[in-house]
Amino acid sequence: MDINDILLKRAEVVEQMKVLLDKAEAENRDLTSAEQESYEAMDTDQEQYKKRADRLHNAAVIENDLNVNLDESSRLNVDAKDKKSVFASDEYREGFNAYARRGMASLSHDILNALQVGTDSEGGFITPEEFDTTLVEVLQDINEIRQFVTVITTSSDRNIPIESSLGTAAWTAEEAGYNESDAAFGQAVLGAHKLTTIIKVSEELLADAFFDVSGYLARNFGKRFGLAEELAFINGDGSGKPTGIVQGSGLGVTAAGVAAITTDELLDLYHSVPRMYRKNAVFLLADLTIKAVRKLKDGEGQYMWQPGLQAGTPDMLLGRRVIDSSAMPAMTTGLKSVVFGDLSGYVVADRSNAVVQRLVELYAANGQIGFRGFKRMDGKVVDATGIKHLIQA
Repeated sequence: MDINDILLKRAEVVEQMKVLLDKAEAENRDLTSAEQESYEAMDTDQEQYKKRADRLHNAAVIENDLNVNLDESSRLNVDAKDKKSVFASDEYREGFNAYARRGMASLSHDILNALQVGTDSEGGFITPEEFDTTLVEVLQDINEIRQFVTVITTSSDRNIPIESSLGTAAWTAEEAGYNESDAAFGQAVLGAHKLTTIIKVSEELLADAFFDVSGYLARNFGKRFGLAEELAFINGDGSGKPTGIVQGSGLGVTAAGVAAITTDELLDLYHSVPRMYRKNAVFLLADLTIKAVRKLKDGEGQYMWQPGLQAGTPDMLLGRRVIDSSAMPAMTTGLKSVVFGDLSGYVVADRSNAVVQRLVELYAANGQIGFRGFKRMDGKVVDATGIKHLIQA
């Protein structure tokens, strides 16, 4: 089944869900237990179709990017290698792979020299650029938020000025005095919080020449870091981790219900964000909140939710993209269950590449080698004007 067939199947299931809801509404009643069970089964099916279509679409995009890169690399000048970053060089990449597979003791003098430039103060080695690119790609696949926020790379704390109030202009008569109106500035400080994990690999796998140890580590570090980042970037409290978007957003709407949201409340949230920010704004919701919102209609009887039925087209709410995240608070008393806004107002500060250290003795009794990976970063809302939340009563 190709991607178009999958999307057609999803469209059929979504239409069946609408028919079920419309029937119950026409009869002015809630879904029966049997109808509710059927609705939930169809909801699961359409979500699976969406994931399959997204995977096929993403695979096609990646394959196209690889082909473009191969075409470009075939046209490279012979001297281009000399201009590459040291972390992108073949020598450094091969040295890192040898270090991961066999450890320091077995490395030749040439490999040690290549690795020396990437030595970290904590005894590990900065990951090669190719490794780090793979890791970032996995991070963005797992942690979708990174695609929408502002990401900077820094080697120290960053002080970001914030204009907290705008000055004004005034119409002035000829030769009259100019209006004096100063803007007020605040400051957001982005420091560094440490994210760590350890991966254990058997000695047999490392000895297998066909085992891609660098790719394996990049994918697994990427998945672990990505999941932890998503939790922090969305709902972090700033204590030993970044301050999340939910914490840093401004109040848009207070819902009337403790565990329900209405159409009007979503419209109010939409318009609580200033017009200039709405163009690039997205919705952030948990899966169960999405499930409730899918049943809402506008004043014309049209569903507010618009499922993406073309390859690469996301689901939309009020014409804006929806991000489904398990890190978002539930639709429960006093929690901020929906965020809407331009997430570029959230800044992530990465401290260069990830670092990996090989641990030989710690797991030797079990025939395993450990790999300790860590990276430093911070995140914070620096422009809350364009990011608002809906909080339950």
